[in-house]
Amino acid sequence: MSDTPTVSVTDLPDDALVVDVREPDEWAAGHAPGAVHIPMGDIPSRLEDLPDSDDPLPIICRSGGRSGRVVQWLVTQGFDVVNVDGGMRAWHAADKAMTSDSGQEPTVI
Repeated sequence: MSDTPTVSVTDLPDDALVVDVREPDEWAAGHAPGAVHIPMGDIPSRLEDLPDSDDPLPIICRSGGRSGRVVQWLVTQGFDVVNVDGGMRAWHAADKAMTSDSGQEPTVI
C-alpha cells in the first residue's frame, strides 16, 4: 500500500472537501463538516457524485484501510485522489471540526 498517494490530516483544513467512504452508521455518528458521503460499496456506481476539485480529492474512512483501497481503485480509473492517513480516527485525534447527524457529540465508531 506504500504506492497509495496519501495526505496527513494536519495538511487538510477543517473544512476540507473530503469523500467519506464509511458505512451510514459510522457517518451518522460523526464526520468532517465538508465531507461528501459515498459508502465504499457505492463508489463504482456513483462516480458522477465525486466532487470536482482542482487539487487531489481526499478520501477518508475510519482508519485508512477502506479509503486506501478506494484510492487505489480510483487511481486506476484516472481520478486524482489521495488517502487520508489515519482516517477519521486521526481527524478526531487532531481535534479537527466534526459534526453528527444525530445532534449528539460527534464521535468515530
